Amino acid sequence: MELTVLMPCLNEAETLATCIVKAQRFLQAAGIDGEIVIADNGSTDGSREIAAAAGARVVDVTERGYGAALAGGIDAANGRFVIMGDADDSYDFSALAGILQSLRAGNELVMGNRFRGGIGAGAMPFLHRYLGNPVLSCLGRLFYRVPIGDFHCGLRGFSREAIRSLQLSSPGMEFASEMVVKSGLHGLRIDEVPVTLSRDGRSRPPHLRTWRDGWRHLKFLLLHSPRWLFLLPGLMLLLAGAGAMSAIAFRWVELDIHTMAYAGAAITLGVQMLLLAAFTRLMGALRGWLPASERKQRWASRLRIEPCLIVAGTLFLTGLAMSLHALELWAAVDYGELDPRVTMRWVVPSVTILAVAGEILLAGFFFEALRIPARQAPPLLRGASSDD
Repeated sequence: MELTVLMPCLNEAETLATCIVKAQRFLQAAGIDGEIVIADNGSTDGSREIAAAAGARVVDVTERGYGAALAGGIDAANGRFVIMGDADDSYDFSALAGILQSLRAGNELVMGNRFRGGIGAGAMPFLHRYLGNPVLSCLGRLFYRVPIGDFHCGLRGFSREAIRSLQLSSPGMEFASEMVVKSGLHGLRIDEVPVTLSRDGRSRPPHLRTWRDGWRHLKFLLLHSPRWLFLLPGLMLLLAGAGAMSAIAFRWVELDIHTMAYAGAAITLGVQMLLLAAFTRLMGALRGWLPASERKQRWASRLRIEPCLIVAGTLFLTGLAMSLHALELWAAVDYGELDPRVTMRWVVPSVTILAVAGEILLAGFFFEALRIPARQAPPLLRGASSDD
């Protein structure tokens, strides 16, 4: 079978039959060997019966959530290609030729772009159209270098085999972002075609919750990009702090020890963020939710306790030497009153270096802990209640 038209469904009795008829019209007009699958997520309004009566195949998905429904439908699909879309009549299932043509050309993920195809009056809330979608799509392009202008279009097509190989796992609305992000991370061929978004035909509010689901999408984008979440901000903090501390220590600028203290904090936080970037990258590769290329595997192999011990030991001796020099300055005045503007120029850098040494030492042990083989977690650690 060439094509499965997949619609997730939760109480879509008002519009479901219309969507199925349009999809059937497309399959028949184009002479496509295909099917229509309704991934029902616990409807109580007769949607299942409506779908079956209209000639669609109904797949029951017990795990709740938009992503869970789609994942269940993808697993049950028989088509080589899958085109998915919401069952609220906001997308025209009789106009899928552009997506299918791109899939036939060899693309493995074909996204619809509502901003290029047209958005009907009242079809998209103001915040979604002018803030949420543009900002999140921009971040997605920046973080993952995928040529997509509309990250969250609900109408998209893909190679069933290619998408299943990504092992998508998000149960909620962020499933849409996960599909695009992991397709980009794993080098799938991605294309985009214009599609039209119309006002949906439901009388009830949509399942989407603007701020909650927007935050979940943003969180997903950040967590899967340790470079932008930790690495680059941490590197900027480290360089800015080290530059400021050096300039103050050598009196290149007319700033004093108070600014040096802030510079020390920036260095400490910057190093911590760099370590978190390394932790996240290694953990993602070991757990399979970030790709592990040969280059990255070589890099990860160096993240062990022995190099960390060497670096931490060198920094510790440096910080200790600076602390001893500060002690000498105190001894020179018979351990009496000190001029903090002199001694703190040694104390603040030494304390900063000693703190960084401690961070790197502990990080070495954590790198080793991450490599311990995973075992089945007990119920409480998997999120089950104490009554399970």
